[in-house]
Amino acid sequence: MRILSWRLIVALVLGVTLVSLASSWYEVREQKGALRSDLESKAGTLGESLAGRAELYLQAGDRIGLEQWVLRFSNREHLVGIGVYDRDGSALVVTPALNSVLPGSPQPLTDALLDDRNESRYMRLHFKRVYILAVPLHAADKSVEGGIVMAHDTAYIRTEIFRLWSRVFVRIAVQVLVIVAITILIVRWSLTGPIARVADWMKALRTGQHAVPPSANDIDFLAPLAREVAPLAKSIQRARGAAETEARLRNAAESEWTAQRLADHVRTRLSGSSLFVVSNREPYIHNWRDNAIVVSVPASGLVAAIEPILCACNGTWVAHGSGDADTETVDAHDRLQVPPEEPRYTLRRVWLSAEEEAGYYYGFANEGLWPLCHNAHTRPIFRAGDWEHYYNVNQKFADALLEEMTGEEHPVVLIQDYHFALLPRMVKDRLPHARIAIFWHIPWPTPESFDICPWQRELLDGLLGADLIGFHVRGHCNNFLNTVDHVLEARVDWEHFSVKRNDHQSSVLPFPISVEFSGETPDAPGGISADEERRALLQELGIEATFIGVGVDRVDYTKGIVERFQAVESFLERYPSYQGKFTFIQLGAPTRSRIKRYADFQAEVESEANRINARFKRGKWRPIVFQFRQHNRHEVQRYYRIAHLCMVTSLHDGMNLVAKEYIAAQQEERGVLILSRFTGAARELRDAIIVNPYDIEATGEAIAQALRMDINERVERMRRMRTSVKEHNIYWWASSLIGALCELRLDQPPDQKESVVAPIPDKLTVEI
Repeated sequence: MRILSWRLIVALVLGVTLVSLASSWYEVREQKGALRSDLESKAGTLGESLAGRAELYLQAGDRIGLEQWVLRFSNREHLVGIGVYDRDGSALVVTPALNSVLPGSPQPLTDALLDDRNESRYMRLHFKRVYILAVPLHAADKSVEGGIVMAHDTAYIRTEIFRLWSRVFVRIAVQVLVIVAITILIVRWSLTGPIARVADWMKALRTGQHAVPPSANDIDFLAPLAREVAPLAKSIQRARGAAETEARLRNAAESEWTAQRLADHVRTRLSGSSLFVVSNREPYIHNWRDNAIVVSVPASGLVAAIEPILCACNGTWVAHGSGDADTETVDAHDRLQVPPEEPRYTLRRVWLSAEEEAGYYYGFANEGLWPLCHNAHTRPIFRAGDWEHYYNVNQKFADALLEEMTGEEHPVVLIQDYHFALLPRMVKDRLPHARIAIFWHIPWPTPESFDICPWQRELLDGLLGADLIGFHVRGHCNNFLNTVDHVLEARVDWEHFSVKRNDHQSSVLPFPISVEFSGETPDAPGGISADEERRALLQELGIEATFIGVGVDRVDYTKGIVERFQAVESFLERYPSYQGKFTFIQLGAPTRSRIKRYADFQAEVESEANRINARFKRGKWRPIVFQFRQHNRHEVQRYYRIAHLCMVTSLHDGMNLVAKEYIAAQQEERGVLILSRFTGAARELRDAIIVNPYDIEATGEAIAQALRMDINERVERMRRMRTSVKEHNIYWWASSLIGALCELRLDQPPDQKESVVAPIPDKLTVEI
């Protein structure tokens, strides 16, 4: 209806504007003609008058008197100047202003002398529009003795026309505003109000809430639709109830985790407790766009995993409000109900100043902890000011979280990532009965590496405020326990993977995160094969290639992008038959560009791509296509589907979900995954070609192996990996993490507490 209203307004506005412009054009044309006629009439009268006087001077031979007389008339309004010429067109007397723009004999004068009659013309002289009038001068015997020329400046006519058009446009604008205002009032009064009330009724029916039918006046013109809505909504409610019942019945034996199964599972485990999630990034961001507030959902597997749980238990998500319109969409307590189309849980926003964000996020978290935890040979930077902001922001989130948990008997808290290492202790000290888990999404370094951090004791103590600390792989758990053993006075229980400090027990367990896996790629165009889609995409890119490789990363120095490009170069050197055939497409999302190391690395990646392309490219073929911009989910899925191989060559990564996203998108099961051994995903995806990204030549050989692999082997490898990702998808991860947290007996002695470990076998080795 809103689109219909605006279409009506636009149609009215266009109609009025076109009619007004047409009538105004005619009015302006008439005014312009009148001004010109007036000028020509006045110039003609003046010309005849001046010609008679000039003839007297010429007949008397008084050249000096003629010159003085001409100069007296040179200052008239709009008159550029006057010139008197002999019968040959030679100037006798010319005013300076006219001489500067008309140094020779004008054409109208020539015509006037030849035809013995007045001649006039509009001309452009030295970027000035003038009206030239030439009048012949006669001797006593009526023969042509010469001519007089007058030039009038016509700029005032143009100025008057512009002024007239300005008034026209102002009049049109006022008319448009009045029409828009009247139309909006009519639409709101007669259409929008009733439709909004009907829509609220339909929404209440759909969500199972108490529904008050709109009045008869509201639904008179919507009666046929209204009669169908209620039965449809009731059918949806019955289907939803049946699905929930079926999910409960299958919960124990079902192998594939879905959003509905996860919601039902966690609702049962929580046993009435409320769930609170804390993350730096919010699930819904409001921004201004084209003078309107639009809501967007960041591309995050975390949102897909956590939202069904929060919807099921009416939970709360606490996050940094980063959108430029976020403050305008919350209530007085900085809360709003989400999802926007069907509110089911609360989003509580925490506000940070630019200085706080720079110190806590860009500074301590991403210039300090990020390089510290990733073994990618970038020096961590720790500043006392950044630490102060990190501490204060964690405290600010703790205050907001505790405010949301007021009155809760057994709250369950799930904290996300390295931005909030201090938060578990801050909450636990003030609310001991809260059940708290934190999941650390990045690697945990060795004790020797972590020893670099000046505030290592504070960070470890903060994390040990949690009842459950989760990592992606067992090796990161080992590193964490070794670090605690090295730095703090605490008892590390290696048998149960737990730490006891100050009479509080913390379990440390692996939970490999994953992606959604529905068995189908929702964005795939129906009936189009990967080969057809590949040809279409290459045509859009303007390149020619037979084989396609793809990489999808934030342009981060931990992702091994430069090493990846060099491996492509090595492959083309060793296998020249693939030159002109193999193209590697790197989708690189800009990230953290405020940090100098990131800005430098982004320039380094572009430079390396340009160098390799300059060396090998020919015609429409390029070995590397580097797309440095944000790509939406639809675009990324498209590249996943058409790629013969995907390269994930991280120098160090907690998990790296790109590997699993590529597998989930490979419905035809013909792609090959080249995977760094330094990713958490390498522990699960054994059928990938595992590489050391620092070994450029070996990684180049892996490309050749992938392209030359037998089709049957490719299908078998991909099928096994797809089965693994399907069984251990993002919903399985969330159920494992929250299930383990809920199973912990907080009041039990440490040696009797049940240990819950996510079922991914791994060796008890220390990761670097």
